[in-house]
Amino acid sequence: MEGAIVSLSFFTVIFGICYLYFSTRHKERIALIEKGVDASIFLTPKSPRTKSAAVWKILILNIAMICIGVGFGIIFGSMLDKYTIMGEASYAASVFLTTGIGLLVGFYLTKNMDRE
Repeated sequence: MEGAIVSLSFFTVIFGICYLYFSTRHKERIALIEKGVDASIFLTPKSPRTKSAAVWKILILNIAMICIGVGFGIIFGSMLDKYTIMGEASYAASVFLTTGIGLLVGFYLTKNMDRE
């Protein structure tokens, strides 16, 4: 029963966010059209980005750094669990720590990609 409530709540939230986004966008566009603004502002230019790295490269880099951080966190947590008295808490602590470090490294790598 709890799983059904969670699933229903999740899909309701997703639907609500999409509905608000599209209805607000529609209202803004209708208001601009009523004021007589040119409709070409709704079209996105297809020009290549010269100063910014591609979004998909940044996304893949950050996902890779998260996965590497989680992997190292599990290994590090296993070692802490075996060789110290921390116990099971070492897994969660090390996963969060190494994932945060991975995201920080990903941030600096992304910053370097934007410079090039």
